[in-house]
Parts: sequence; structure tokens; C-alpha cells
Amino acid sequence: MALRLFRLSQDVVTPIIKRGCAASAFELQHKNPLQRKVEKIPKAHYGGRHTVTMLPGGGIGPELMNYVKEVFRFAGVPVDFEVVDIDPASEGNDDLEYAITSIKRNGVALKGNIETKSEATGIISRNVALRNELDLYVNVLHCKSFNAIPAHHQNVDVVIIRQNTEGEYAMLEHESVRGVVESMKVVTVENAARVARYAFEFARANNRKKVTTIHKANIMKLADGLFLSVAREVAKDYPDIQHNDMIIDNCCMQLVSNPHQFDVMNTTNLYGSITSNVLCGLVGGAGLFSGRNYGDHFAVFEPGTRNTGTAIAGKNIANPIAMLNAAVDMLYHLGHNYHADCISDAIHKTIDVDGVHTPDLGGQNTSTEVVQNVLQHLAEKRTY
Repeated sequence: MALRLFRLSQDVVTPIIKRGCAASAFELQHKNPLQRKVEKIPKAHYGGRHTVTMLPGGGIGPELMNYVKEVFRFAGVPVDFEVVDIDPASEGNDDLEYAITSIKRNGVALKGNIETKSEATGIISRNVALRNELDLYVNVLHCKSFNAIPAHHQNVDVVIIRQNTEGEYAMLEHESVRGVVESMKVVTVENAARVARYAFEFARANNRKKVTTIHKANIMKLADGLFLSVAREVAKDYPDIQHNDMIIDNCCMQLVSNPHQFDVMNTTNLYGSITSNVLCGLVGGAGLFSGRNYGDHFAVFEPGTRNTGTAIAGKNIANPIAMLNAAVDMLYHLGHNYHADCISDAIHKTIDVDGVHTPDLGGQNTSTEVVQNVLQHLAEKRTY
């Protein structure tokens, strides 16, 4: 049975999709009030060196950041870190506001997962607030198999393009009557179009052949119906890219049974989180892949599955590869391609050639042994 999806009149939806810019308040009556439009400001860049905001976060975050700094020092990377700690138990938002100011000043950040322990309604999720305040509207996660890592499937190569600032993460909740809580899911034409266009542009630029939009429009006909309708409209501008769609329930089953059918996935916020964790679990786990958060002016790089890893903090068994890969992606973003290539090659040789693996990958090596192996390959370059 064909889905009866949400429809906006073409005189409203088409101009927003085509022009790819902000819509008026009239056009977007349910605009996410926590998402901020930001202006471009000069980035901190001194004498050929970049200053980058570092947010260690909680759990294993601080120790992983120390490994990044160690690798950068050894490789002579022209990056200086401005470290900003956010207290997870704080009952205020001062730390968060300073972190946002720092990222606006530097333009780029490397972060761990930031805990929000307070249950007070006035204390918002630090991770969500960072993305909303900086308008980091898209998250990119590239899951690609490592040859030396045993996994359920080999030769997987899928990119998830995730809407990053609204959907179920709009943080708009209220108790309508005692014992009844309503949580609002926000989907706007503007942001659905931005992430869809990003997915198709990414596919074209990287010689990808297909974009699959993930949704639940059979149930959420208004919200997910709008997301799917906008994706179909944007797809018309890319006749060279195949477009199909899949309901999130079936998508999870298909990822587990046959992930090779996917190429680029265009997802809402929550479905991107779900599919990212499923894919990472299929090809090696949470400790391998980076997540890239982009807006028009700022970029934040982090481990792809956004796990804190509190249970293994301080045990020298946390896999440092995801954070190192996030740091490599950050270097490519900054234009330090040579250093990024060297570190990326050292990571590849450590994992795929030498088989130096932490326990999460079925190995017996410690975190520091993985990092030392990376440093050994960097030393072989003899060019620093």
C-alpha cells in the first residue's frame, strides 16, 4: 500500500529546497528554538598553526585526548589545543557557554562524549546543545571494514549522513497533565532539505551511486512524511544518483543481514544514531570510527558512536583508534593533508598489518601499546 505522506504546497516547499537557505518564520512555524543561526567569524590561526578547541568529556575521553596530543607532538602537527573541561555534574551552563565561545573563536573542535548528570529540567544535554548552538546540522559517519578485524560481514563500506539538530533531539518536552509527558519531534523543510542535499552532494563528490532515506513515515506521516517528501524532491536534482527509501525497522534488519546493499544513508537524528551503532557493531565496534559534525561555519570531530566508556576508564584497555581517526579527519578539514596521511597510514598498518588490537577487537593489547605502535610507524617516516 502506498504511503500517504505529509504534503506542503509547492509554493512553500520548493523555494526552500531549491535555494538551500534559511526559511522565514512564516514558512517554519515549528522552528527548533534551541538551534541558532550563526555568523562566520575569523578563526584562530597563527603563524601557520591552527588552534583547536579540545573537549575531553567524560569516561575514557581524557585519556584518549592525551593519546592524540602525544601523537600530534611526535608527528610535529601544527595544531595547538585549547582544552575546555565541562563539569558533568554542574547545575549551571557556564562551562558549556565557554566551550561554545571557544569553538566559535577557533572554528574547529575535537571532543569526547560529554556527560550531563544533572536531571534538572533547566540543564540541557551538553552534546545536543553544542550541535544546536553551532548549527552543526549534519553528522557524517563512514563505516568501512578493516581486513584484520573479525566481523559479521566483510567489505562493508557505508556512509551515514545524519540530520543533527532536530527530530527527537529537539529537547521540547512538557507534562500536559499529571502523569502524561509529551515530547515533540521537530522536522522542518529547511533542515530536511539541507541534510538531503548534503547526502546527494556527498554521493556525487565521492563517486557513490545510491542514497537511501531512512524513515518511519508509515506511522509518523507528518514528521517523517515531510522528511521523506523533501528527500524525494531533492533527489530530482540528482538524476545520476539512485534514490530509494526504507523504514527504520526493516533497515536495521537489512543492515544485519545484507549491509552491502547500502551506499549513502540519509537519516533523521534518532535513526542516524540507531543505524550508526548497528553498523559500527557489525564491522568492529565503537572504538574504530570517527564522527564528523559540520555546519556552515564550524566543525566538531568526535568518536562516531558517541559513547562515554565510563566502565573502562583508567584501565588502559580503551581503543584509541576512533579518537585518532577523528583527529585525522580534523587535520584533513584544516588542510594539513600530509600529517593526516602519515597518521592515517600508521593507524592502518597498526590495525590491519600488525594486528595490534585492544580487547574490544578480540586482541590482548593495551591502549598504550596501540599508540606506541602508531608512533613506531610514524618514526619510520623520518621526515619530521
